Amino acid sequence: RRYRTFVYSAATRGSRGAAVLRAGAMKFTQKRQTFDIVDGVTFAIKSRAVKVTGPRGSLELSFKHMPIDIFFEEGSDERKVVVEKWFTGGKATASIRTCVSHMENAMTGVTKGFEYKMRFVYSHFPINVSITNGAKRVEIRNFLGEKVIRVVDALKDTTVKRSEDVKDEIVLSGNDIDAVSRTCALIQNICAVKNKDIRKFLDGIYVSAKSTVIKD
Repeated sequence: RRYRTFVYSAATRGSRGAAVLRAGAMKFTQKRQTFDIVDGVTFAIKSRAVKVTGPRGSLELSFKHMPIDIFFEEGSDERKVVVEKWFTGGKATASIRTCVSHMENAMTGVTKGFEYKMRFVYSHFPINVSITNGAKRVEIRNFLGEKVIRVVDALKDTTVKRSEDVKDEIVLSGNDIDAVSRTCALIQNICAVKNKDIRKFLDGIYVSAKSTVIKD
């Protein structure tokens, strides 16, 4: 195995970057991605903590665990956001697009909201679902004829209601796509079939449609 030796001189001892340049171990690289803030939405950025405010409310995002820079582009009057990452390459660069996607989803949430629909699937025992605690709790009864009551509490600002025009369907809505989708996952997972052939026993509650509360 060959090792590369770094040589620090008196001129470069105080600057690690200069020493790296002398050794030729890496290149100074910088990658960035920008996006425009939609009308009616405002951003507040401080120390990689972002607050997105819109007509439907506000969402707070934290990217403190990611080695990136988030700031407003100069001359954009705080209407364009830059996500920047230094000394990056390969798969590590994917975190830039991940960060941008989270903020774009937050913009959609505070302007249009997210709406997920879930359908009940059963062959013999009808699934009984009741919504309690101010549209924040889902109670599932008679799943596969079992007496146990399965309870799922909605996350954050997510609310649950019965579908008005479709039988055996519930609608989950909220501003935070993470909270809405995770609540759907909790409902689906709590109805998992155990100790049976899942190719035959398809009973459960599954996501059937994804859209926004305010339609285009």
